[in-house]
Amino acid sequence: MCQWLQKDENPLYMAEAAGTADLIAGGRLQLGVSRGSPESAADGPGLFGYPLPAGKLPVEDAAERIATLRRAISGEGIALPGPNAPTPRGELLPITPHSPGLSDRIWYGAGNTESAKRVGELGMHLMSSTLVLEATGESLGTVQARQIEAFRESWHEAGHAGEPRVSVSRSIMPIIDDKTRMYFGPLLERDKIGANKDQVGSIDNSVGTFGKSYVGDVDKIVAELREDEAVMTSDTVLVTIPNQLGADFNRTTFDAFVEIRNQLAPGHSG
Repeated sequence: MCQWLQKDENPLYMAEAAGTADLIAGGRLQLGVSRGSPESAADGPGLFGYPLPAGKLPVEDAAERIATLRRAISGEGIALPGPNAPTPRGELLPITPHSPGLSDRIWYGAGNTESAKRVGELGMHLMSSTLVLEATGESLGTVQARQIEAFRESWHEAGHAGEPRVSVSRSIMPIIDDKTRMYFGPLLERDKIGANKDQVGSIDNSVGTFGKSYVGDVDKIVAELREDEAVMTSDTVLVTIPNQLGADFNRTTFDAFVEIRNQLAPGHSG
């Protein structure tokens, strides 16, 4: 999956790059888009060459950029043709290369229920991370499951073809040998005394629910994930990995993830 933060990039450049990547990958690209977190800089996007237009809110600018990206990826005409353009009179020029089907594989990262509903209305798939900008005192999985339900209802009410897809992210740390115990053991000890749990906290002047880490042996992790409502109702679980520990280390943990997947969803091949 490729992630695009719209505030710092030109949507037409991204459409061109995404189309190219998808063709090279044989139609396997899953494109995630997001408005991104609030800026620490006074005008971060402006430093990248994309200042916020006067009188426009960041959320409005984000919606327009994402709409432009989706139109361009779908193959819709974007630019007025010049006198030498090889197009019929009255037709707009599309962004090339165009990769058929990519427009059906766009995901949006939503942080609250209203945003999730909007994603469903627009016909994009839903991504949800280990943080949501809602705090009810309930677990992350419960809050996310409610957002997922709202997203799916909005998708079907809008009459979109196909099935709405959902991915959630989780921090999963399987302990399967001495090396993984060395790295993840301290977190497991915190888990044993109840210090590793979902939390409510402040971020970017908002209150959110932060998810815990799933740590321990495979059976323990599977049992806990089965209690996670969002994991069990989602189509895909994205797992954060400690890539700084190297390929050999992560190959071992990948094998554990396969075992976890097989126990949670027998017969699943993805």
